[in-house]
Amino acid sequence: MKAALDTCPELKVEPVLELKPGIDLLADESTKAEMVVIGARGRGGFAELVVGSTAVALTARARCPVIVVRGKETAGGPVVVGVDGSPASEAALAFAYDMASRRNAELVAVHVWNDVISVWGGSVPIPDLDWDAVATDERIVLSERLAGWRERYPDTAVRQVVHENRPAQRLLHEAEDAQLLVVGSLGRGALANALLGSVSHALLHHAPCPVAVVKPE
Repeated sequence: MKAALDTCPELKVEPVLELKPGIDLLADESTKAEMVVIGARGRGGFAELVVGSTAVALTARARCPVIVVRGKETAGGPVVVGVDGSPASEAALAFAYDMASRRNAELVAVHVWNDVISVWGGSVPIPDLDWDAVATDERIVLSERLAGWRERYPDTAVRQVVHENRPAQRLLHEAEDAQLLVVGSLGRGALANALLGSVSHALLHHAPCPVAVVKPE
């Protein structure tokens, strides 16, 4: 609390003390909050790569966006967001545009498409497709997703990234010099691992900057 007031003396701070588990208290407070900010666990070495169980559980249970502070926030860096066209992705895009506008930062919109299909638990390349045409179509898809938001935020510079396969790896790569990485997540509940999904989990555990997890309303 002292650090917050030292940084922003005009900030209104309202301490809350209740005899209940921290995750339950934070989840309850999230019902009336614009966002919840929580630190990632880890002190030195490999621990710095691993986010704590409280942060993971909260991102699944919270009723508002959750920012997990980890890695380093690069001053002047972009806000990076994953875009796949789902309702969760649209919510993440709305949040990312708002954050980029507030921070006068560039927005990097990342769209990843697959060039494989699942077969009996594995994956094989899709045969006989014009991959250049597919890539062009995917760039059009991303541009269409961004069109309405560009009208709302005309002063926010946007860079589009379209890549095939491995969405978590591409997002981590784009976030190397970012000040915030934004990802959408489906639903809420106790089963954090299932609800967040593999991409969200990879970002929470390995992102080089703070991560915002946003759910559709």
